[in-house]
Amino acid sequence: MKPNVLVICGPTASGKTALAVALAKTLNGEVVSADSMQIYRRMDVGTAKPTAEEMGGVPHHMIDVADPEENWSVARYVAEAVPIVDDIIARGKLPVIAGGTGLYIDHLIAGRQFAPFEADSGLREELRARAKAEGLPALREQLKRVDPEAAERIHPNDEKRIIRALEVYLSTGKTITRHDEESRQIPNRYTPLTVALNFRDRADLWERIDRRVDEMMARGLEAEVRRLLAEGVPPDCTAMQAIGYKEMAAAILEGRPASEGAEEVKLRSRQYAKRQLTWFRRDQEAHWYLWDKIPDFSSALAFSTKLAADSGLQ
Repeated sequence: MKPNVLVICGPTASGKTALAVALAKTLNGEVVSADSMQIYRRMDVGTAKPTAEEMGGVPHHMIDVADPEENWSVARYVAEAVPIVDDIIARGKLPVIAGGTGLYIDHLIAGRQFAPFEADSGLREELRARAKAEGLPALREQLKRVDPEAAERIHPNDEKRIIRALEVYLSTGKTITRHDEESRQIPNRYTPLTVALNFRDRADLWERIDRRVDEMMARGLEAEVRRLLAEGVPPDCTAMQAIGYKEMAAAILEGRPASEGAEEVKLRSRQYAKRQLTWFRRDQEAHWYLWDKIPDFSSALAFSTKLAADSGLQ
């Protein structure tokens, strides 16, 4: 099928934003962010959120759509992003989905439907309280009885996913495994043309990540985290678990130097980049563009626009 969305993905600090903006300008597109942390307002430095200058006048969507105190999920992201992508297509423009959160990209392309449940029913808090009182193994045993496949698939220490699986079952009467199987049988909502970015030499990616963290510190990452904590944003909420915020908040709350937090951010960012690459390499249809030590964006733009033309996106 002819693609109707363009995806720009890759590990952190691989140049996705700049290429996405250049392609949107060239191909009459608008950018839809697929970054699980750029959705949050007041969290700009640590998420490497594009500035107005970096956006270059190109409309960007799914940025600054939630407060840090809100607990967003992939389900909510898809529910918000699908109408935006549909509207861009309806206006005769090209959706350029850009980001490093592979789960968000995959579920947006699929247009996945998620099991409904009452978010304010108290069920999640009840399950959390049980996990604290009875221990997580007790909840896992319950999950084993109702959904053995999910219990086998989910790590025994992954409290969030164990609770989510039980929450879906108790809310809907249908296991999360069955729901996922039914969802996969539904054809994807969109057909993507995917350009994945990386560096030929991993050391160059590590150097770029380290440099980005140094730039974040120079731009005020420590001050941003201090402000969020002072505003009452809980250090254990989803937004503050993001790389950059978690490590810096820990350093601040423990009275350690911010420089120690920055070194931890670099380490966690490199580890995250490895996981991102593992995720994106599963896509056998992705077209990889590998940077040399210094990224050549004009060459990447030519590579990507030729792909788009050959695929019928122009």
